[in-house]
Amino acid sequence: MAENTVILDGTGVKRALTRIAHEVLEKNKGVEGLVLVGIRTGGVHLAHDLGSRLSEIEGVEVPVGAVDITMYRDDIKGHAEHLPVGKTELPFSVEGKKVVLVDDVLFTGRTIRAAMDAIIDQGRPSCIQLAVLVDRGHRDLPIRADFVGRNVPTSRSENIMVVFDGDNKPTEVLLQK
Repeated sequence: MAENTVILDGTGVKRALTRIAHEVLEKNKGVEGLVLVGIRTGGVHLAHDLGSRLSEIEGVEVPVGAVDITMYRDDIKGHAEHLPVGKTELPFSVEGKKVVLVDDVLFTGRTIRAAMDAIIDQGRPSCIQLAVLVDRGHRDLPIRADFVGRNVPTSRSENIMVVFDGDNKPTEVLLQK
């Protein structure tokens, strides 16, 4: 049976997201030209939460979209027809925008690479930045987050899980051993 350790409780998650919001604002000198794109599924929930925090701070609505990476994954060659494909919803153009890609956990970097491919297929942003709630290490690709809520060194056999409530708000982050 897996043993769970709470890495971030609800208050810790809120603090981490608020800190990330301030870091995004500082790096981008505000929200002009900024859009958030969450990776299905956990990243989408976090992108909406982050968008709300940015709007509260700046008083301006920040566009939020979602990207599904199923067809961009590098581990599905020959199996794509059997996978459920989610919906990419970008109610804005990414052309020339500062895109903040949002995900819950950064691990090997393969999900992020797939998400960048999916975004670039929609247009050419001026830049893509990465915001993650948890960075657990173990990259297979040279990808690093610009904004990190918490660094949690793990072994490959451990797992990080972000728990969401019925309203898709993050309630805690667990390390599963």
